[in-house]
Amino acid sequence: MSFLAPLFLLGAAAIAAPILFHLIRRTSREKTLFSTLMFLAPTPPRVTRKSRLENILLLLLRCAVLGLLALAFARPFLRNPINAAPTGGDATRMVVLLDTSASLRRENLWSDARSKAVELVRQARPNDEVAILAFDRTARPVLSFQEWRTTPTGDRAALAGQRLDALKPTWNATHLGHALVSGVETLEAERENTMAKRQIVLISDLQDGARLEGLQGLPWPKNTQVTAMPVKAKRRSNAGVHIIASATDTPPTDSSRVRVSNASESTMEQFQLKWAGDLVTSNVVMAYVPPGQSRIVETPKSGGAEQLTLMGDEADFDNAAYVVPPRREQIDLAFVGPDVETDPQQMLFYLKRAFGDTARQEIRVQAVPAAQLANALPNSSVILLASPLARGDVNELARRVRAGATVLATLRTAAEAETLATLVGQTITADEATTTTASYAMLSEIDFTHPLLAPFADPRFSDFTKIHFWKHRRLNFGSATNRVLARFDNGDPALAQFNVGKGAVFVLASGWQPGDSQLALSSKFVPLLYSLLELSGAIKAQSLAYTVGDAVDLSGLRATNALTVRKPDGTTAVLAAGVKSFSETDTPGVYGVTGAEPPFRFAVNLAAEESKTTPLPMEQLEQLGVPLKAIPVGTPQQIARREAQLKATELESHQKLWRWIIAATLVVLIGETWVAARLSRRATAA
Repeated sequence: MSFLAPLFLLGAAAIAAPILFHLIRRTSREKTLFSTLMFLAPTPPRVTRKSRLENILLLLLRCAVLGLLALAFARPFLRNPINAAPTGGDATRMVVLLDTSASLRRENLWSDARSKAVELVRQARPNDEVAILAFDRTARPVLSFQEWRTTPTGDRAALAGQRLDALKPTWNATHLGHALVSGVETLEAERENTMAKRQIVLISDLQDGARLEGLQGLPWPKNTQVTAMPVKAKRRSNAGVHIIASATDTPPTDSSRVRVSNASESTMEQFQLKWAGDLVTSNVVMAYVPPGQSRIVETPKSGGAEQLTLMGDEADFDNAAYVVPPRREQIDLAFVGPDVETDPQQMLFYLKRAFGDTARQEIRVQAVPAAQLANALPNSSVILLASPLARGDVNELARRVRAGATVLATLRTAAEAETLATLVGQTITADEATTTTASYAMLSEIDFTHPLLAPFADPRFSDFTKIHFWKHRRLNFGSATNRVLARFDNGDPALAQFNVGKGAVFVLASGWQPGDSQLALSSKFVPLLYSLLELSGAIKAQSLAYTVGDAVDLSGLRATNALTVRKPDGTTAVLAAGVKSFSETDTPGVYGVTGAEPPFRFAVNLAAEESKTTPLPMEQLEQLGVPLKAIPVGTPQQIARREAQLKATELESHQKLWRWIIAATLVVLIGETWVAARLSRRATAA
């Protein structure tokens, strides 16, 4: 038997008290009457050699009470309890998560992290199993359990050291949540030794900017612990600069708004911003950022420079931001009809003037006569149909729609319903709605949940009552599958959608020229056309804030040859035929794409959260359910003693022998009370 608090056994020395009291001779039980005793001094009983113990049973019971109490407070436990569950030996299955994110580029952090990983491998025992995962934005295996088992015991440390020496920090952000999930999945993937102790060791700077997605609600396996081994920089100061993407069409290099953030542990607060290559001293912008705060700073014109540098910071891994003017997209829009663009009474006149050139987009409207559709139709994803077509031309247009094109068919006459029916492959008829010259129709029952009309869902923009339709065609879809997006106030369909293959056909039962309606003159006309372009995919969201690891969409480029991407470090990557995205954005800087007309350039920056280098509170991980284990601190002997103490505490809390000892103490106390009462009654009777 062992004791968790053996010093309490010293309390057993209190047994001497009842023995001493029993040895003290009391006054005689027989009383002899005398005259007055007031002039005599009382003499207390003394312990003499002739003293002898009386009431041995009562003495033993009182000594037993004190001894049992001392034993209970000492919290005894059995080292090898009976019925103990097998522990599977001392084998440990360990997954080492090694942080390789950009924040590890500070000072000594990477060398310290790698040294800790090497030391863990060296301390592994022959029956242990170790796997190593490197993580930043994603987790990737460095050494698997299978490789560990198949490698001779003496060569395991050398193999792991060789793999670790080949690693280096990347420029990616820290996705700590995904890394811990990957560690759990690695432990659960191979469960040959189910009785082995399972452990995840996290080696990281544990910065506050680490992302924790995936941990909420994660069911952690039983008997799995996470041990955090943080690495700390000698100098805690750090500030970072990051470009704020502009929501307007103004190129960001004309005047960039940047955010300068300063770590809460930083000792610096005065910084300077300057464009690379700018020799004008007056263009240096001063930024005062107190520790733990961030400031938005307006920088001067770059003069063609693409790199903004932050000066005055001790850690320089996040002190550069890169900007490139946005690429100007060229979007082709085909209008099929006989209209003349100079006639204000026709639809093409208003369509040509609906789109203005911006710094990011150039929308070109190309008029195609109906008779030349098969040969002159441009390779456009959006086609506006405003004319009846011959059978062969309808088939060509239907082929385009099935391949993914979007068609907006405006019925200026009821005869165009035949072309529409052939295009969608369903029975559709139309006739001219009868209206007097003084009456008009308005839109009602508008479906604002549809993506085409969703931009008007806000109550500020949902009023269509000011748009009057002088003429419209009454459509009869019969059993045709369609979705009516809007109706006229008399119940006739005004706007409907048909899905054909991968594309869609939208039908407008009236034209937008002044002879049919006021649509072209309303404030809803241009937003409706832009919504159609966005829905068709002709306008793609062009991001100016690419971060390391993001995929860059290159599908909008007009390739004249094989696309080649030149990275900031000078290396090149050739994209295979048909590949329309580039994901090897592994370094901050400016990338150039050749093989396209015109050439394309884009900037990649470090993730803003990577500059938050303040240590992450461990309580935040515990609140997410991560079973954290105390970090071992001290010499190996001290750590071993603490682990032995923890095991002893766990055994004692599981066995709880002190409860039985307290119960026995209560039984003895009851017996002692009964014996004392019995002896007292005898003495009284005598």
